[in-house]
Amino acid sequence: MAEEAEKADGMSAAGDSGSGVNTVRLRIQVHGKVQGVFFRANAREEAERLAVSGFARNEPDGTVAIECEGPPEAVERLRVWCESGPPQARVERIETVPLAPIGETGFRTV
Repeated sequence: MAEEAEKADGMSAAGDSGSGVNTVRLRIQVHGKVQGVFFRANAREEAERLAVSGFARNEPDGTVAIECEGPPEAVERLRVWCESGPPQARVERIETVPLAPIGETGFRTV
């Protein structure tokens, strides 16, 4: 039953960080006016606040790509934050793809 609920929200519990907490990884593609508005820097601050690992990167097509991993609740909170981003951003939409956790630590902008 828990697996069905996780699949319904687009994420699956794919790992265990060793502390008994399930770890998920998610790719988030953010569309809109999201470059040149400190989206990546603010995403890093939000990820660090949530103790989520991964990276944020500007893409050639004008989007921002974020890959993040951590406890499901924290990754979900970062996903929700990406729906609006920082005040200067104008997010049109986000696309998400669940990924297998890779054990990444820390969050960086690239």
